[in-house]
Amino acid sequence: MPQFHDREPAHTHAALAPIPKPIIDQAISSAFAEDLGLAGDLTTDAIIKPEWHATGTIAARKPGVVAGLAIAEAAFHYLDPAMTFTPRTTDGAPIRPGDILAEMSGNARALLTAERTALNYFGRMCGIATLTRMYVDAVRGTAAHIIDTRKTTPGLRAFEKYAVRCGGGMNHRTGLFDAVLIKDNHIAIAGGVRQAIIAARTRAGHMVKIEIEVDTLDQLDEVLAHPVDAVLLDNMTPDVLAEAVRRVNGRLITEASGGVSLETVRAIAESGVDLISIGALTHSAPVLDIGLDCSVQTSR
Repeated sequence: MPQFHDREPAHTHAALAPIPKPIIDQAISSAFAEDLGLAGDLTTDAIIKPEWHATGTIAARKPGVVAGLAIAEAAFHYLDPAMTFTPRTTDGAPIRPGDILAEMSGNARALLTAERTALNYFGRMCGIATLTRMYVDAVRGTAAHIIDTRKTTPGLRAFEKYAVRCGGGMNHRTGLFDAVLIKDNHIAIAGGVRQAIIAARTRAGHMVKIEIEVDTLDQLDEVLAHPVDAVLLDNMTPDVLAEAVRRVNGRLITEASGGVSLETVRAIAESGVDLISIGALTHSAPVLDIGLDCSVQTSR
């Protein structure tokens, strides 16, 4: 069973800017349109009377890290705006099996119909935060920061990247629109490192950062002759990464990527790189096991 530090990394609170409400509302609306279709909740509507009231608790069944309380709340409020939703923890907090994460009270039909949508988002986000925290703990004491990638579920990027922040990680670029990242295929088609950098610098505005991926130390030397903001050191061993860091000598931000696992991340961090990007944070995190239990049912 993983053991998490009692407190999240120091930078986490500052990084937890909330997901904008319009993004949450749009996602929740689409989720219910998919789930309810043209006929609504056949099971709940047949069994539960419209006037019935219920209370419930969301509890952790596995250890982990919390992420997504606001999204879970939005799901219940979508069907019953008057429902009370009381968090018993905070995003970014470590949890143990049996911990109560939130309590709800409101219309019984709304509570049951919203259950799966709320838990789908909440469990997915808690799982990402939990895996991220495992990586963050693995490099604790080094200067390296754990960051995510664009390997996210289409339509859920804002939620998954927020969950990474809850776990103590940091976000790479949000999308193709907010930074330049020159990858190996860009270099191949452009005709080389120099050509790709010059073309990118010509197009990018003065506020746009430029990063370039390199596979070898020779490519790194070429980048250093045409400086950019950051260099992605792809699939290099810790020894080669250490040499790359030595050559950069603080002139660029260094990012290690490729071949990163919980078994290898510490050695990678000890090479001296600034960032370690890990696609698995969002594409391979298991959903955290959490559940909703209705404890009271009354007629009003």
